[in-house]
Parts: sequence; structure tokens; C-alpha cells
Amino acid sequence: MPSNYKTETIICVCENGGERLDVFLASNLCGLTRSAAQRLLEAGRVTLNGKPVKKNHIISANEHYTVIQDEPEDSVILKQDIPLDIVFEDDDVIVVNKPKGMVVHPAPGHPDGTLVNALLYHCGDSLSGIGGIIRPGIVHRIDKDTSGLIIAAKNDYTHVSLAEQLSSRTLTREYQAIVCGNIKSDNGRIDAPIGRHPTDRKKQAVIPESVNSQTNSNSRPAITHYDVIARYGGYTHVWCRLETGRTHQIRVHMAHVGHPVLGDIVYGRKKPDLGMSSQCLHAWKLEFMHPTNNESVELYADLPDYFVKILSKLEKQC
Repeated sequence: MPSNYKTETIICVCENGGERLDVFLASNLCGLTRSAAQRLLEAGRVTLNGKPVKKNHIISANEHYTVIQDEPEDSVILKQDIPLDIVFEDDDVIVVNKPKGMVVHPAPGHPDGTLVNALLYHCGDSLSGIGGIIRPGIVHRIDKDTSGLIIAAKNDYTHVSLAEQLSSRTLTREYQAIVCGNIKSDNGRIDAPIGRHPTDRKKQAVIPESVNSQTNSNSRPAITHYDVIARYGGYTHVWCRLETGRTHQIRVHMAHVGHPVLGDIVYGRKKPDLGMSSQCLHAWKLEFMHPTNNESVELYADLPDYFVKILSKLEKQC
């Protein structure tokens, strides 16, 4: 290993079985390609219960894999004094109300100014290392232009506990959104597998598991529940609860049923609508069992100004 590299250990918790491990790793570790995942597997750097795993291994639900990666020494993430809207914090957990427009962790095109940069400044070295150098403490992500609650772990024990809650679906995430069109039913359940888009690698798509081999998508089960809060003619204010947590899940599912999220020019209308050029989607509730005292923690984030202004505009139009 080159001298300017250091080793990082990452724990991956899989939710569902039936997928090749190399595909799962490439989908869940930021910046890792499938070929890079295969090289890690061939080198014995991915283990299950302490034993190396073959690259054609098919995962089973709720398995914990230890992945040893080499990260460049110069991948230094800046500690930046960026204001945080902290909703909850103790020695183990910090929950932040992330503003629209903030990227969760550094990535190509976004080397700083991210939530991680702000967390490093605020928390110092008290963030779990399971996510690697560029994702310290990060248990789950929300999109850059989605606002709302996101949880981070301050130690590895807490990180593993919260990851297991995500896997077992006991960590609850609820959103509010404004979608295009008038949803006829007051509530519903969208059960449609999501995988990488077959032609646009930056997007996700609903792809039946039966056609995975044809599209090379490797879609996974995805379930979203929704309830109508209010109707405004050509738009609907909805509440959504994630039963699974796929990339862009609410955005993909709502577009799939003909009601894309307002302002989502990737999966919905291609031009700004009501002045919105990014999705009107807010993670407003988070509920989990505290890893240390095993007590339920239920948190809310008020609707942000941009969301309230859109609702006010819609009310005036009705």
C-alpha cells in the first residue's frame, strides 16, 4: 500500500438478501465502483463474521460486513464553522435540521461546505469512524435539496445500533412534500422496486425485480406510505413515511404514480414550477430508540420558510 494511504474500516449493514455482495457494496459505499468492490473482495478485505467473502457471494438479510479500504492521507476534511440547527444532542447522538442546498458529505464538486464539515467543527473528534474519512458519523443521508432531520453518531457503538434500526425498520423517517396533481385517494402504499436507471446512471428508477438481469439495474424492494394533508387544485400537500430507504425513494415513487414532487426537475416537470427549481420535500419527523438508554426519541423539524411560502401561495390561489 502506498505510504500516502491509510486504512479505514467501514461496517455495512444490509437490509435485504438476494443481491450480489459486490453490487451491494458499490451501491452503498460512496465513490466505490463495482470493479473496485470486486478488488477488495479478491484481496480478502471484506469479511463476514471475521472470514473473507468471495466476490460472487449472495448476501442475506441483516448481515454485517466489515470492509477495509485505503483512503488517501491527503483526504483531509476541513472543520468549518458553519451554523447548525441542532434539534437534539448528547454524548452519543446529534440530530440536525439540515437546510435545503447543503450537501451531507464531501463528494466530487462539493469538497467543503457540507454537513460533515460543520459536524467536524462542532463535535471535534467525537464522531464515529465507521463511515470512513469523508462520512464520519453519517448513518443515513438525505438529498442536497431536501431539507430536514438527519442523525449522526458520535461513536461506533451508536453507529452500529442506529444502522441496525435502519435495517430492521424501527428507525422511523417521515416527510412532508408538495406534489403535482390532485391525488384522488386520501392515503396509499407504493410498493415498487427501485434501482439505478438503465441509461442515466445519475438517476434511480422503478424497475421490477424480474427485469433486473435485462437492465443490469439490481433493483431492491422499496415501500412508501402516503397520506393527503391538503389539496390545492393542481397540487397536493402530502405526508410520506419510508418503510425502506432507497436513494431518491420518495421522489421516484411519487413520480411513478403520476404525482412528482413539486420542483423536482429530475423526476418531474422539467421547468421550475411555482418558482421551485428543486424538490419541495422536508424530512420533518425522526423516531429511534436511543442506543444507550433504550428510550424512544421522537423529534420534529418545523416546515422551513420555502415550504411555508409555497403553501401560502397555493392557499391564495384557491
